[in-house]
Amino acid sequence: MAAVMVVIFHIFETFTGGDHTKQIINHGYLAVDFFFLLSGFVIGYAYDDRWHKMTLGGFFKRRLIRLHPMIIMGMLIGALLFYFQAGPVFADLNSVPFWKLMLVMLVGFTLFPLPLSMDIRGWNEMHPLNGPAWSLLYEYIANIAYALVLRRLPNAILAVLVLLAGAALIHWGLTGPNGDMAGGWSLEPTQIRIAFTRLSFPFLAGLLLSRVAKPGQLNHAFLWCSLLLIVFFSIPRLGGHEHFWMNGLYDALVIIVVFPVVVYMGACGRVMGDGWVSKLCKFLGDISYPIYITHYAFIYWFTSWAVRKQDHLFGSFKGNVLLALVSLAVLVVSILTAWASLKWYDEPVRKWLTKKWMPAAKK
Repeated sequence: MAAVMVVIFHIFETFTGGDHTKQIINHGYLAVDFFFLLSGFVIGYAYDDRWHKMTLGGFFKRRLIRLHPMIIMGMLIGALLFYFQAGPVFADLNSVPFWKLMLVMLVGFTLFPLPLSMDIRGWNEMHPLNGPAWSLLYEYIANIAYALVLRRLPNAILAVLVLLAGAALIHWGLTGPNGDMAGGWSLEPTQIRIAFTRLSFPFLAGLLLSRVAKPGQLNHAFLWCSLLLIVFFSIPRLGGHEHFWMNGLYDALVIIVVFPVVVYMGACGRVMGDGWVSKLCKFLGDISYPIYITHYAFIYWFTSWAVRKQDHLFGSFKGNVLLALVSLAVLVVSILTAWASLKWYDEPVRKWLTKKWMPAAKK
């Protein structure tokens, strides 16, 4: 559900004209912080008790098999649609030579961040073919830190790190120049600081939560967790342009208080049987990572279309049927692309890689 909200957030972002106070799904960017916390919880839950029979190499292979095929797909889709995204909101994309596009794509396959000199889009992204890939780079950094250091730490030390990271998160929320936690996608010093600030508390807190939480039973956990995420992502921006700190503090408190509660509630839920809730949970769970890592190529195109072909629509969504239909189409295409990528590419590739790299691994 959080991943779908990210797509909706990015669609509506087109209509803000750069003014975040006009965003409809205003705090959708916090889904990234939620993913980091969820990742810390899942990594701890899945691997903390397996190191007696698993090597570092085995862990890293598992993570590469799980994450990297879709990273490649996201970059490939971004490259295929790149020249179709040309418009006044970007640099002159049609002037980018094909060899340079291919070079950016190949480097993107590795997830190594690109310097600003290789930014072929003009948005200062370390991955200009697929902006959200920045968070996967930091996901890998967190996984490496877990395998080398964090898994060995006792809970007391981990709790101290969580407190320090939480303090840093609140400090940035109160003092950040933009009044939010958005950022991290560029190789600029401020953006790197934002990225590590956004990564540190959620991942550490999720890891600690996986160790100390004793999940009970909660009926309708999927419904309650989904509603909480939708509500807190949709809250209008606080403080306007005059009091940025109010919105920054809101972001920090949602990450520190609400997201651990949501993850704990999710851990308390159990979906049984073959009903529609079970099918919906499985479907959303299956497409969550694919839709996150592939949808942004369509957002680039949509933003360009809205500005180039429909200038009078940019900044205004109300009352325009065409814009509403195209927006819905972007969401549907993103979901279908995620599902097709999962079934026809990601699952077969992961199965092949597991057989090739880890023949003794259990299915």
